[in-house]
Amino acid sequence: MKKNLRHGLVWVGIVVLVLGLAACGNPDPQEEEAPVSEEPIKFNLAHFFPATHPVETELVQAWIGTVEEETGGRIQIESYPGETLSGAADTYEGVVSGIADIGLSCFTYTRGRFPVLEAFELPGIVYNNSKVASKVAWEGIKALNPEEIQDTKLLMVFATGPGDLFTRVPVESLDDLRNLEIRATGLSARTLQALGAIPVGMSQPETYEALSRGIVEGNLAPVEVLQGWRHAEVTDYITQTPFLYNTLFFITMNLEKLNSLSPELQDSLQSVSEQVFEGKAMNLWDWQNESALQWAVEETGQEIITLSEAEAARWIELVMPLQTDFIDSMNEKGLPGEEIMETVQSLADQYNETYPQ
Repeated sequence: MKKNLRHGLVWVGIVVLVLGLAACGNPDPQEEEAPVSEEPIKFNLAHFFPATHPVETELVQAWIGTVEEETGGRIQIESYPGETLSGAADTYEGVVSGIADIGLSCFTYTRGRFPVLEAFELPGIVYNNSKVASKVAWEGIKALNPEEIQDTKLLMVFATGPGDLFTRVPVESLDDLRNLEIRATGLSARTLQALGAIPVGMSQPETYEALSRGIVEGNLAPVEVLQGWRHAEVTDYITQTPFLYNTLFFITMNLEKLNSLSPELQDSLQSVSEQVFEGKAMNLWDWQNESALQWAVEETGQEIITLSEAEAARWIELVMPLQTDFIDSMNEKGLPGEEIMETVQSLADQYNETYPQ
């Protein structure tokens, strides 16, 4: 009897052990472990604006935050402002080579590198404001899709819109401007040369010191530099010249880094970029210019000079041949110069009606 009992207990133990092992090997599907979260993909972003400038605080950080939010934290971007990762003139090529994953700078800082895009910065084309100039540039570039930008992925292009002449001495006429050394880059340099000034090439980060030391007598730029770059501290006069200036900025990405992302994340990145372009970038310079002008006049005593109609007409007459030169240059390269100019002008007409102020 006892022997049979012992045998029974042994079998019960074996059954319990087998059932226990089976339970360990086949967990309840409702109690499965949560999947391991994906590691975030991290990129750097190089630009030349100071860390306190609205481009960094209002645009770059908004874009970075929205990208992270929309991708559930799978894409994280760290900004390196103030030329800490790449110089202003080296940013685009730095993105091409992979020194920077993403870059923000001006096309005009690399003169001759983007010949088709010079069409958007030609003098004589009227842009009511930065909204117009930005929409014309971004829509026009997408329509033209020139070869010169195929080595990176443009995520957005935006523009300053009209700019003015800021000087240490009053400029009320072409005679006052003649032989003055004025800071300018890219196409603006040719514009000033046509007016009889002496253009001196340098980026905005170099300009404050050059003005303060008298290396140059002025700067052709958007009004925001008076406050954003403190140029009102080293100039005294603003000559309003809205027919002379427009500058394009880009945010672009290294192709290899972009293609390392899944199609879903690529779509998210481009969708966010369009969203931030519309909500932030395209009118960034409008409110900056308004604020800077008020600050420059009230805080530093800047004097505003408005050219007479006759005097402005003299200036415009001298710069209009640059459009003809552009068309001829494009045709010589086998590119449709007239079509490019027509694209820019028709978009300018369209968006000037859409955004009159």
